[in-house]
Amino acid sequence: MPLIKNGEFADDSWVLVGDDDELPTDAPVIVSASRWQAERDALIGRNAPLGVKLEAGEAPELIADDLDRFQLVAVNFPAFKDGRGFSYATLLRDRYGFEGEVRAVGEVLRDQWSLMVRCGFDAFDVADGTKIDAFKEALGEFSHVYQATGDGKKTVWQLRHGG
Repeated sequence: MPLIKNGEFADDSWVLVGDDDELPTDAPVIVSASRWQAERDALIGRNAPLGVKLEAGEAPELIADDLDRFQLVAVNFPAFKDGRGFSYATLLRDRYGFEGEVRAVGEVLRDQWSLMVRCGFDAFDVADGTKIDAFKEALGEFSHVYQATGDGKKTVWQLRHGG
Protein backbone atom coordinates (compact mmCIF):
# COMPACT_ATOMS: atom_id res chain seq x y z
CA MET A 1 0.00 0.00 0.00
CA PRO A 2 1.22 3.52 -0.65
CA LEU A 3 2.23 5.61 2.35
CA ILE A 4 1.33 9.26 2.82
CA LYS A 5 3.44 10.96 5.48
CA ASN A 6 3.24 14.63 6.38
CA GLY A 7 0.99 15.27 3.39
CA GLU A 8 3.19 13.68 0.71
CA PHE A 9 3.87 10.21 -0.65
CA ALA A 10 6.85 8.70 1.16
CA ASP A 11 9.04 5.63 0.93
CA ASP A 12 8.24 3.12 3.63
CA SER A 13 11.28 1.43 5.13
CA TRP A 14 9.29 -0.19 7.95
CA VAL A 15 8.64 -3.94 7.92
CA LEU A 16 5.48 -5.24 9.58
CA VAL A 17 6.56 -8.48 11.24
CA GLY A 18 4.11 -11.22 12.21
CA ASP A 19 4.17 -12.67 15.70
CA ASP A 20 5.91 -15.86 14.54
CA ASP A 21 8.14 -14.27 11.87
CA GLU A 22 11.86 -13.83 12.27
CA LEU A 23 12.96 -10.24 12.84
CA PRO A 24 15.13 -8.67 10.13
CA THR A 25 18.50 -7.69 11.57
CA ASP A 26 18.86 -4.07 10.50
CA ALA A 27 15.46 -2.99 9.22
CA PRO A 28 12.98 -0.88 11.17
CA VAL A 29 10.22 -3.21 12.31
CA ILE A 30 6.63 -2.90 13.48
CA VAL A 31 5.56 -5.63 15.89
CA SER A 32 2.19 -6.34 17.45
CA ALA A 33 1.51 -5.15 20.97
CA SER A 34 1.28 -8.78 22.08
CA ARG A 35 4.70 -9.56 20.61
CA TRP A 36 6.09 -6.45 22.31
CA GLN A 37 4.79 -7.69 25.65
CA ALA A 38 6.11 -11.21 25.12
CA GLU A 39 9.56 -10.24 23.77
CA ARG A 40 10.09 -6.80 25.31
CA ASP A 41 13.62 -7.40 26.62
CA ALA A 42 14.89 -8.87 23.34
CA LEU A 43 13.26 -6.12 21.28
CA ILE A 44 14.79 -3.40 23.44
CA GLY A 45 18.23 -4.74 22.58
CA ARG A 46 17.82 -4.28 18.83
CA ASN A 47 19.92 -1.68 17.02
CA ALA A 48 17.19 -0.69 14.59
CA PRO A 49 14.09 1.50 14.92
CA LEU A 50 11.12 -0.13 16.57
CA GLY A 51 7.40 0.39 16.06
CA VAL A 52 4.33 -1.22 17.56
CA LYS A 53 0.91 -1.89 16.07
CA LEU A 54 -2.22 -1.41 18.16
CA GLU A 55 -5.33 -3.31 17.19
CA ALA A 56 -8.75 -1.79 17.77
CA GLY A 57 -9.13 -3.44 21.19
CA GLU A 58 -5.62 -2.54 22.40
CA ALA A 59 -5.70 0.93 23.93
CA PRO A 60 -2.51 3.01 24.22
CA GLU A 61 -2.43 2.40 27.99
CA LEU A 62 -1.06 -1.03 27.07
CA ILE A 63 2.20 0.53 25.82
CA ALA A 64 2.17 3.91 27.58
CA ASP A 65 5.12 3.17 29.87
CA ASP A 66 7.29 2.20 26.90
CA LEU A 67 6.39 4.89 24.37
CA ASP A 68 9.89 6.36 24.56
CA ARG A 69 11.18 3.13 23.00
CA PHE A 70 9.07 3.45 19.83
CA GLN A 71 9.64 5.64 16.81
CA LEU A 72 6.28 4.65 15.33
CA VAL A 73 2.87 3.53 16.57
CA ALA A 74 0.59 2.05 13.91
CA VAL A 75 -3.11 2.11 14.75
CA ASN A 76 -5.30 -0.38 12.94
CA PHE A 77 -8.74 0.54 11.66
CA PRO A 78 -10.32 -2.91 11.10
CA ALA A 79 -13.53 -1.46 9.65
CA PHE A 80 -14.70 1.99 8.60
CA LYS A 81 -17.28 2.03 11.41
CA ASP A 82 -14.72 1.37 14.18
CA GLY A 83 -13.61 4.75 15.50
CA ARG A 84 -11.46 3.69 18.44
CA GLY A 85 -8.32 4.56 16.47
CA PHE A 86 -9.25 8.26 16.54
CA SER A 87 -9.27 8.17 20.33
CA TYR A 88 -6.02 6.21 20.41
CA ALA A 89 -4.19 8.82 18.32
CA THR A 90 -5.54 11.62 20.51
CA LEU A 91 -4.42 9.78 23.65
CA LEU A 92 -0.97 9.10 22.21
CA ARG A 93 -0.43 12.75 21.33
CA ASP A 94 -2.27 14.65 24.06
CA ARG A 95 -2.15 12.45 27.15
CA TYR A 96 1.13 10.62 26.60
CA GLY A 97 3.05 13.24 24.58
CA PHE A 98 4.16 10.78 21.91
CA GLU A 99 6.15 12.67 19.28
CA GLY A 100 6.99 9.82 16.90
CA GLU A 101 5.03 8.77 13.85
CA VAL A 102 1.39 7.80 14.39
CA ARG A 103 0.32 5.79 11.36
CA ALA A 104 -3.24 4.85 10.36
CA VAL A 105 -3.44 1.37 8.83
CA GLY A 106 -6.30 -0.86 7.71
CA GLU A 107 -9.58 0.70 6.54
CA VAL A 108 -8.17 4.20 6.07
CA LEU A 109 -10.80 6.08 4.07
CA ARG A 110 -10.79 9.46 2.37
CA ASP A 111 -13.69 10.90 4.36
CA GLN A 112 -11.80 10.17 7.60
CA TRP A 113 -8.43 11.70 6.68
CA SER A 114 -9.23 15.19 7.92
CA LEU A 115 -10.30 14.01 11.38
CA MET A 116 -7.39 11.60 11.50
CA VAL A 117 -4.95 14.48 11.00
CA ARG A 118 -6.76 16.55 13.64
CA CYS A 119 -6.46 13.64 16.09
CA GLY A 120 -2.71 13.32 15.59
CA PHE A 121 -2.07 10.93 12.71
CA ASP A 122 0.78 12.01 10.46
CA ALA A 123 1.09 8.92 8.26
CA PHE A 124 -1.47 6.85 6.37
CA ASP A 125 -1.44 3.54 4.53
CA VAL A 126 -3.79 4.36 1.68
CA ALA A 127 -5.36 2.34 -1.12
CA ASP A 128 -3.51 1.79 -4.36
CA GLY A 129 -4.38 4.49 -6.85
CA THR A 130 -4.83 7.20 -4.22
CA LYS A 131 -3.80 10.62 -5.54
CA ILE A 132 -1.94 13.06 -3.31
CA ASP A 133 -4.17 15.87 -4.60
CA ALA A 134 -7.21 13.95 -3.30
CA PHE A 135 -5.53 13.70 0.11
CA LYS A 136 -4.80 17.42 0.25
CA GLU A 137 -8.30 18.26 -0.99
CA ALA A 138 -9.84 16.05 1.71
CA LEU A 139 -7.94 17.92 4.42
CA GLY A 140 -9.45 21.22 3.31
CA GLU A 141 -13.04 20.14 2.70
CA PHE A 142 -14.44 21.14 6.08
CA SER A 143 -14.24 24.73 7.25
CA HIS A 144 -16.15 23.91 10.46
CA VAL A 145 -15.87 20.85 12.68
CA TYR A 146 -18.18 19.05 15.08
CA GLN A 147 -15.63 16.96 16.97
CA ALA A 148 -13.25 18.48 19.50
CA THR A 149 -9.65 17.32 19.29
CA GLY A 150 -6.39 18.53 20.75
CA ASP A 151 -5.71 20.77 17.75
CA GLY A 152 -7.56 23.71 19.32
CA LYS A 153 -9.94 24.22 16.41
CA LYS A 154 -13.29 25.49 17.68
CA THR A 155 -16.27 23.24 17.12
CA VAL A 156 -19.56 24.36 15.61
CA TRP A 157 -21.14 24.22 19.08
CA GLN A 158 -18.43 26.49 20.51
CA LEU A 159 -18.80 28.96 17.65
CA ARG A 160 -22.59 29.07 18.08
CA HIS A 161 -22.33 29.60 21.83
CA GLY A 162 -19.51 32.13 21.85
CA GLY A 163 -16.89 29.63 23.01
